Amino acid sequence: MFRLLAVVFILASAVELWGLFLMGKAIGAGPTFLLILLTGVAGAYFAKKQGLEILRLIQVQLSRGQMPTDAVIDGVFILLGGLFLIMPGFLADVAGLLLLIPLSRAILRTLIKGWLWKQIASGRIRFLFRR
Repeated sequence: MFRLLAVVFILASAVELWGLFLMGKAIGAGPTFLLILLTGVAGAYFAKKQGLEILRLIQVQLSRGQMPTDAVIDGVFILLGGLFLIMPGFLADVAGLLLLIPLSRAILRTLIKGWLWKQIASGRIRFLFRR
């Protein structure tokens, strides 16, 4: 597992660098740098804004005695989206934007929940409850 993550990290970094060089060649180094700065600032702003909304939603659901499962998953996606947008690179920016857009986040949340239910049903994920 560690080797796979290392390979993915190295390949993703190489692709991001290649994309930055291509964009710099196409529009120039200055506009490329400004675009990276803009996406970083916008990512931090939107992640903070949506993250605070999710925290309020979690508080409301908990005060009503509801389990905030969807809100917690959305919170994780928003955190990851903000991190992707802060990272330099255009592929990470696309991934970050997809995680911050509510419609794509809902689709991904449905896919993740389906995958988790399959893992639980097959016995690969188990829950231990202790008192």
